[in-house]
Amino acid sequence: LGRRFAERKRCADPECSMLMCRGKAVQDFEGPDCRFVNFKKGEAVYVYYKLIGESTELWAGSVGSDFGYFPKDLLEINHNYSNEELELPTDVSLIIF
Repeated sequence: LGRRFAERKRCADPECSMLMCRGKAVQDFEGPDCRFVNFKKGEAVYVYYKLIGESTELWAGSVGSDFGYFPKDLLEINHNYSNEELELPTDVSLIIF
């Protein structure tokens, strides 16, 4: 794994650019570093991909114009945009510099 969170991810499309789902934050979250997205309880969070394997607890998405990782357990899903999920390898964009 090196410095990546996971080797694989689930996405709605091959580029992981389509929204998978939208949810509402069930509590405030402040990430440990800049790779994470911060949010307040009640804010809308948009999910673009879900890490699988070692870090199954992390998803990646956006809040407003901010993008990053967050614990999936802090999101209450209220709308699914896609029912299909592709399993893909993570790419260099997940490597931490």
